[in-house]
Amino acid sequence: MLVVSRERCSIFPYRKHSKNLRMAPLGLAFVLLVSLVSPTSSCTDQDKGSLLWFLAGLSNDGSLAASWRDGKDCCKWEGITCSTDRVVTGVSLASKNLEGNISMSLGNLTGLKLLNLSHNSLSGGLPRELLSSHSITILDVSFNQLNGALPELPSSTPARPLQVLNISSNLFTGEFPSSIWKAAENLIALNTSKNSFTGQIPTHFCDNSPSFAVLDLSYNKFSGSIPLGLGDCSMLRVLNAGYNNLSGTLPNELFNATTLEYMCFRNNELHGVLGGAHIIKLGNLVTLDLGRNNFSGNIPDSVGQLKRMEELYFDHNSMSGELPSTLSNCTNLITINLKWNKFSGELSKVDFSKLPNLITLDLLYNNFSGTIPESIYSCSNLIALRLSYNNLHGQLSPQIGDLKHITFLSLASNSFVNITNALQILQNCRQLTVLLIGYNFKGELMPEDDIIDGFQNLRVLAINGCQLLGNIPLWISKLPNLEMLMLSSNQLTGSIPVWIKAPRYLFYLDISNNSLTGQIPTTLMDTPMLKSEKTEPHLDPGVFALPVYSAVSRQYRKPIGFPKVLDLSNNKFIGEIPQEIGQLKSLLSLNLSSNYLTGQFPESLCNLTRLQVLDLSNNNLKGAIPSALNTLHSLSAFNVSNNDLEGPIPSGGQFNTFETSSFDGNTKLCGSMLIRKCALAKAPQANILSTKETSYKTAFMIAFSAFFVVGMLYDQVVLSRYFG
Repeated sequence: MLVVSRERCSIFPYRKHSKNLRMAPLGLAFVLLVSLVSPTSSCTDQDKGSLLWFLAGLSNDGSLAASWRDGKDCCKWEGITCSTDRVVTGVSLASKNLEGNISMSLGNLTGLKLLNLSHNSLSGGLPRELLSSHSITILDVSFNQLNGALPELPSSTPARPLQVLNISSNLFTGEFPSSIWKAAENLIALNTSKNSFTGQIPTHFCDNSPSFAVLDLSYNKFSGSIPLGLGDCSMLRVLNAGYNNLSGTLPNELFNATTLEYMCFRNNELHGVLGGAHIIKLGNLVTLDLGRNNFSGNIPDSVGQLKRMEELYFDHNSMSGELPSTLSNCTNLITINLKWNKFSGELSKVDFSKLPNLITLDLLYNNFSGTIPESIYSCSNLIALRLSYNNLHGQLSPQIGDLKHITFLSLASNSFVNITNALQILQNCRQLTVLLIGYNFKGELMPEDDIIDGFQNLRVLAINGCQLLGNIPLWISKLPNLEMLMLSSNQLTGSIPVWIKAPRYLFYLDISNNSLTGQIPTTLMDTPMLKSEKTEPHLDPGVFALPVYSAVSRQYRKPIGFPKVLDLSNNKFIGEIPQEIGQLKSLLSLNLSSNYLTGQFPESLCNLTRLQVLDLSNNNLKGAIPSALNTLHSLSAFNVSNNDLEGPIPSGGQFNTFETSSFDGNTKLCGSMLIRKCALAKAPQANILSTKETSYKTAFMIAFSAFFVVGMLYDQVVLSRYFG
């Protein structure tokens, strides 16, 4: 919840600021490659033949043939390195657009030390000959399309020199063969992440491989409990088993792996209480990620003895109690993520001034009370602060202006007061790009002061759900980089101001659920980002210093972009829908429902070829539904219920997929999907389609949510209405 994703437990989980986590598996590969390879002038005929056999098995050789088939010495071929005695020792063909199968002939390269075929489009299985090679120390086939089960090795297979095995980001299935593990006595790093391995995690990793240091099993389908034998890994530094189906508790034996620097079991089904006597053993931990499980109980006081800790993730659990004051002793902390738990008490128990390196503090959805502690404002490097959905109160302190680097601030759904003071203070945070302060300041007056003239970098502003009085303020027009504006669920009155088109990057406008009046101004139809089909803002997720998505693609974890939206629903607008609305050709969602709009169904709506959601329900529209609407092939949700429309409903296209409730309350409409057929137009049955207005809205909102919310979790519930 942003590669661009903000998912935890990456393939090689090291941060550039972690001083002691330098030797990732690919780093090991590079070091070993440099030490094993030196230039020479020729190669053996056997090695040359093995390489050509591999080339012949490719359906796309990525232009290797030009180098490999010109009769030159194979030691001079692209991607090939040799030792001084004419033996091929390295095949490095990463990112060469290779397609086809990996030939077993590569296993005949008796001097091969390094094989790197990563980041291609290779398919088929992984040849047994490579896993049982007498020479390969580094094998990297990551980021391909290899599939099937890994081959079993004969039980009599002697120990092999393999030190680094990276098969991540493929399509492998089945259980991980124990025979491979037993033959890999020299293994240092194993990465099987982003595949579909099933079954239990092998139990005796370190019995056979005493130098084992890096294990990444994340993003698979491993099940069962955490093996007790992992605690016997005296050299283990990285343990990543996030995003699997593991269950049970953290075994006490696991905490005997005292060299661990990175431990991640994120997104599993683990439970239990963290024992203070055990966690204290992991004094070398730099990252601890137990998010998205079912852990309960308090954070033990002994966490304060993890002096090297930089990243702490307990989010999405059922943990409770107050935060231990000893957390202040973890002076190297950079990230604290405790969102979606049941923590309570006052935040002032923790002295945040002792955490000078803190960049991210995320406490969303807990039960913290009291005021924001002044010590937080001493965290001068803080970039992202989210305190939404707690029980905090009071006014914002002027000291918040000391957070000179903060870009993301979310304080929504608390009980803060004095919005004018808050905005005047926050405008001193010059780097702010995202400001979410909705569901506070209940019943106050929307500030109109001209002295609010900061926020030059603000791109997302949500002041929704506050029941604020007054008009849409002029100072919003002076936000030069504003892209998303949410003012829904207030009590704003007056008309839509003529300057509404002023923010030239604005592509998401939600002013629904207010008491705005007057006609929909034609100036709104000149909003640049909604008119242009050539611009695709879909707000860069990098703007959000904290994740606001979830359920992203398993294989690539690409976030879904924000749609172009215009939502004026549930107000008191009158008059006709401007024909100029057809100018908004890049619009994806248009909601004008529950107003007092009159006149004909605008024919120009047929120009909105990208439209996916259209809601004109609960108005006073007359006339026919334009038949040309059936050319809107992207339309997924449509509602014109509770109007006075008449004539036949368009047939074909998307109209064959809409529920009959989309047309309820229009007694003069007819169509094949209704009980009232067009041939029977003279005998209307007015009572057949009548339903309570709330059911219309419910049906449409279900359709709306099903389309836009799948794969997306915005900062608060549904972005289109509840962004806070």
